[in-house]
Amino acid sequence: MYHSKRYQRQIELPEIGSSGQEKLQNAKVLVIGAGGLGCPVLQVLAAAGVGTIGIVDGDIIDLSNLHRQLLYTLEDCGRNKVEIAAVAVNKINPEVLVNTYPAFISEHNIASISKNYDIIVDCTDNIAARYLINDISLFYKMPMVYASIHKFEGQISVFNYQDGPSYRCLFQEKEGQNIPNCVTTGVLGVLPNTLGHLQATEVLKIILGIGRITSGKLLIFNALNLSLQEIVFSKNEHQINLGVKNGMKLASSSNLNLEIDKTTFWELSNLKKHTIIDLREPHETPHLPIDSLVKIRYASIGDHFQTFDKDQPIIFVCQSGVRSKKALQLFLENGFNNVVHLQKGIQSLHLDLI
Repeated sequence: MYHSKRYQRQIELPEIGSSGQEKLQNAKVLVIGAGGLGCPVLQVLAAAGVGTIGIVDGDIIDLSNLHRQLLYTLEDCGRNKVEIAAVAVNKINPEVLVNTYPAFISEHNIASISKNYDIIVDCTDNIAARYLINDISLFYKMPMVYASIHKFEGQISVFNYQDGPSYRCLFQEKEGQNIPNCVTTGVLGVLPNTLGHLQATEVLKIILGIGRITSGKLLIFNALNLSLQEIVFSKNEHQINLGVKNGMKLASSSNLNLEIDKTTFWELSNLKKHTIIDLREPHETPHLPIDSLVKIRYASIGDHFQTFDKDQPIIFVCQSGVRSKKALQLFLENGFNNVVHLQKGIQSLHLDLI
């Protein structure tokens, strides 16, 4: 239960009240990118009491980030962004559950990372990542809150909201296309913070079910003359279908890549590149004849996130595949990107072990 005094001023708003605060507490928001846009989004969502926040970013903090990424300080340089961002979020509001994913979003991890969230916030500066985010949010039927910046100008919209237009409806994908980012063109430090606050505003409105959501509209903000321009765009069914189809592929390939059969298990075991974690109790048989096997009881697997490197190849095994699948999900939610589990468990290997 949340502490009502912390949120007293927003609970007093008739449009929010205690029921609205409960909606915020129960919401799960995934923020992809913990840079110039992501920092203000994380600050606002945490302060507002959004119950679960996921943070995805594989980058480390650099001195050149500090003029716009205000969650970080000089002492944080060289450390992973999600690690420091998570600490900062919990300092703002210890009631918030923070899940960290220290990886760049890709076709291999976006489905498994995003499937347990309600809203995706696109805080990237990567055009390819935006298509991935759009397509998986279409497939999972969750809104995508988008923003981008360039020099002194930024833009914001909400895609895939209540059967509305998608990112592809506005920006159709073209082979070999490229867009500049702030690394090559520069950016006024206040600009991503302004756009990030606007993104957070849209997220809160979506959760609370209040106001007019920027769906089917692109809001363009110019910091030099403090102007706002709104462009209306329509839904394109062909682009929607394309996005759903791609999202389905992302989800399907993710599921296939996470489960291996007994043949693949023995092949990977012989290569000796994977850490094989046996989650069974000491009394469970048969014994698995692998010298490099690591035995960790399933009940204590959550204590071992720091034991292994996030990119370390890991195979989870148990007796029937139930516990290994749950352990796999726990590790994915904590930023591990190279984990699989044995379908049907060690019982599927029994004949091979006789």
